[in-house]
Amino acid sequence: TLPVRLSKRGLDVRLVALTMHAEVAIVRRVLAAGFQGYVLKDNSFEELLDALRTVAAGDVFVSPALELQLRREPEFSSLSEREQTVLRWIADGSTTKRIAAELGISAKTVETYRMRLMRKLEVRSSAELVRRAIELGLLPTS
Repeated sequence: TLPVRLSKRGLDVRLVALTMHAEVAIVRRVLAAGFQGYVLKDNSFEELLDALRTVAAGDVFVSPALELQLRREPEFSSLSEREQTVLRWIADGSTTKRIAAELGISAKTVETYRMRLMRKLEVRSSAELVRRAIELGLLPTS
């Protein structure tokens, strides 16, 4: 990613994404990639200035409308690496038996992960789990 490439060159920069995309999954990916700010193009000039000042001061800035949505969604980062892996397999349509075989765990353990994921992501069905995985950017929407 751009932030990583710049830091490898010894450049200490802070980046703000200026975009038209108002989707929480995209915000999460951009921030995870190393950007410190996320501003929507249709926001006011004052908000852009506020973002630049905030990021220059060493803090993270997300457009207020998106920040509220980010706070409402359960944190993907709260999922363990194994939970993320199981979620990707589930969202890809794999059966419990196949996931168990691929990961070298029992089917019962896969089901335990599924229930834990549903609780953490606040969903009640496997279909909702798949939808949440797409929202979190784990799978392409097409």
